[in-house]
Amino acid sequence: MSTSTPPRLPDAGHVKQMAEQLWSHVADADEHAATDLVLRMLDEGTDPESVLLDVIAPVQGRVGEEWAANRISVAQEHAATAINERAVAAVSVHPAARTTVTWGRVTVACVDGEWHALPARLLAEVLKLRGWQVDYLGAQVPTPHLIAHLHSTRADAVALSSSIATRLPTAHAAITACQSVGVPVLVGGAAFGPGGRYATLLGADAWAPDARTAADRLAQGRLPRPETDHQQFDDLPHLGDQEYSMVARNSASLVRTVFTTLEDAFPAMRSYSDLQRERTAEDLAYIVEFLATSLYLDDAELFTWFITWTAQILAARGVPAHSLPPALDLLARELKDFPRAGRMLRAATHTLTTAPSTAARNTA
Repeated sequence: MSTSTPPRLPDAGHVKQMAEQLWSHVADADEHAATDLVLRMLDEGTDPESVLLDVIAPVQGRVGEEWAANRISVAQEHAATAINERAVAAVSVHPAARTTVTWGRVTVACVDGEWHALPARLLAEVLKLRGWQVDYLGAQVPTPHLIAHLHSTRADAVALSSSIATRLPTAHAAITACQSVGVPVLVGGAAFGPGGRYATLLGADAWAPDARTAADRLAQGRLPRPETDHQQFDDLPHLGDQEYSMVARNSASLVRTVFTTLEDAFPAMRSYSDLQRERTAEDLAYIVEFLATSLYLDDAELFTWFITWTAQILAARGVPAHSLPPALDLLARELKDFPRAGRMLRAATHTLTTAPSTAARNTA
């Protein structure tokens, strides 16, 4: 196909059919069939951006849904993600994806601790297709390394991605650090909450719900250079009570204490296998981590959402959701001198014990 041939406008029915075919190949762990499919679409003239965002991205979303429903294992989820990453790479080197730089320079990176890199990679490829010079730094980029990169490249903007809300305190530090060297920050990913509520709270210069919207936002005009004297915690006065820092600092001991006393509060745990006990400890660690993040944001709804989502995940794996309230109660006892934490724990427990059907719908 000639590189000057204009891409074909995507037909919704055809694109949906291709997404189903790609899912079939991904589910079968057939990397060659998956890449052959996307290359064939490009050869036939399908818009590369549509292949990325209307075929590959929905399939990756389905991978997450299948894992949450316990229909695929963690290993299968990783394998599927790797195949989708290979499909994105195949699109990126196809002649149909070659473009001329007509805009400025954007750095795309995941927040430190964020391993879900595919959303950021999709954005990077879409921005390249739109004519931007893109520096894609990948997953888990430590903030000092990100800032060093910005000093050497003079980027017009940084696009930061995070899928897991527990990375938001780190994201806040990264946003502030980028702004302190005069580079505006656009953020995206599920971590930033419905409507980008946490993006606003953490002072990002812009937010986008997906790669297409992010590219459209940047095309509207360059983000204004931020003020360089903004203090990271100016907009989070609640942190002055030290609840976040105390919970975060003592997370390991909190998990240890609750785990050792949970057997008495939840007798069914006495029959757990070593693997089940190990997973229980992991679940407790996630609970404490999300509680700390909710304290950082002063958002009880985030913690309640996580607890109801966890209940759904446990139920899909045959673990009764009523195992959670005893753990929350024990954690509340340990944090009896922390009023904000106590309110969050009580609200989550109330949701689990009084409206389980509603909780399940909210996490679907």
